[in-house]
Amino acid sequence: MGQLQRWIYPAGLLCSVILNVVFVVLYVQMNSKWKPDWSKSAAKEAEAVAAVTCSGHGRAYSDGLVVDGSPVCECNTCFEGPDCSQFSPHCAADVESGDPLFLEPFWMQHAASSAVVVMGWHRMSYSYSDRSTISQELDKLIRKLHALVGNANVTGRFIVFGAGSTQLLNAAVHALSPHNSSEPAKVVATIPYYPAYKSQTEFFDSVHFHFEGDASMYMNSSTSNTTSTFIEFVTSPNNPDGKLSKAVLRGPNVKAIYDRAYYWPHFTPIPAPADDDLMLFTISKLTGHAGSRFGWALVKEKDVFEAMTTYMSRNTEGVSRDSQLRALKLLKVVMEGSGREIFEFSSKMMKDRWDQLNKTLSVSKHFSLQEITPQRCTFFQQVRTPSPAYAWLKCERKEDKDCPAVIREAGIIGRNGTLYGSNSSYVRLSLIKTQDDFDIMLNHLNKLVTKEKQT
Repeated sequence: MGQLQRWIYPAGLLCSVILNVVFVVLYVQMNSKWKPDWSKSAAKEAEAVAAVTCSGHGRAYSDGLVVDGSPVCECNTCFEGPDCSQFSPHCAADVESGDPLFLEPFWMQHAASSAVVVMGWHRMSYSYSDRSTISQELDKLIRKLHALVGNANVTGRFIVFGAGSTQLLNAAVHALSPHNSSEPAKVVATIPYYPAYKSQTEFFDSVHFHFEGDASMYMNSSTSNTTSTFIEFVTSPNNPDGKLSKAVLRGPNVKAIYDRAYYWPHFTPIPAPADDDLMLFTISKLTGHAGSRFGWALVKEKDVFEAMTTYMSRNTEGVSRDSQLRALKLLKVVMEGSGREIFEFSSKMMKDRWDQLNKTLSVSKHFSLQEITPQRCTFFQQVRTPSPAYAWLKCERKEDKDCPAVIREAGIIGRNGTLYGSNSSYVRLSLIKTQDDFDIMLNHLNKLVTKEKQT
């Protein structure tokens, strides 16, 4: 009996060990075949919203209004009704804003590859595991994208992320301004310039910098001998006229911020990689996702990079991790097929719109458009004709001094040239909104030109 007892305990222990091993093996096998059920409800909800067609003249959104359990359509301008099928023929074409909705059809064609499912526990920390606020994968992908497109030199450049390029504008001005001088930096830009340069600089009302207007006013002064710091904004391609611009000021105390938001193959030929000390980019005009608020700066000087990084840290603790995740997903789609698909799609659309607009206004003596010289594009390896984001329309008659009012009477809402430092004989018309917006604008312009020929 005693001998039997001596064997019972070792045998029990051995059985216990064997059972634990079996359970561990079964657990590993079950988990290797585990299917993630948690994402099904989110995918089902997104698919249900995407299935709402809104007659092709609007969109339903996951975060939009819901009535009786169903998502409600948000209609394009001049369309209304529960499914956006009712057109208002006397409605004005609103082409005032730069909403880049022209790329919406491309992303609808790439719904699967561009979709993002975000876990409830995704990136809850203030920082990534390396204690930074920048996704290193996204940093690497941006560098690869610029190398692929050939529109910017990234060698030896630091990258700063921002909430669109808008946040980076003031971060750059802050970084370039002298903080140990009694005289503030003079912030300038050549007319016509993007209105945010003036409005944002004046809004922050810093003792370190002031907006001083047109850069050309200082071209004849000796900027090389003055102790004043000049910060020149250069938009290239320019907003509003689409021209490839360069800084006009020179001197040891002159610093330039190159806004390259539109320096992509769908808006302009790419003659060579941009190699400026400080360049700003944004997915708003690259992919059309203005609402995601993601942009980046390529910075050559380390001290400027560090100053901009400090600004971002104090301002917002960096860019939303969710925005960075979406940008990463979108840019992966952009780079598919060496980037040919999205740029061929978008450049064709922009060129078609520009050609139609030119054809309509070519017979007019009352209105004219900016002239843009064709150039060879290194990305497409051919000479490219214009495909700008905006029409810089001019009313040629002396009596039409208020051009925005003239075209508004014809049913078109544009942006007044005075906002760009120019005068009201100019008006900017956006060519990057929905197809509905463009078609309605073109229809009103055709009527306006036809009326002109009849008088």
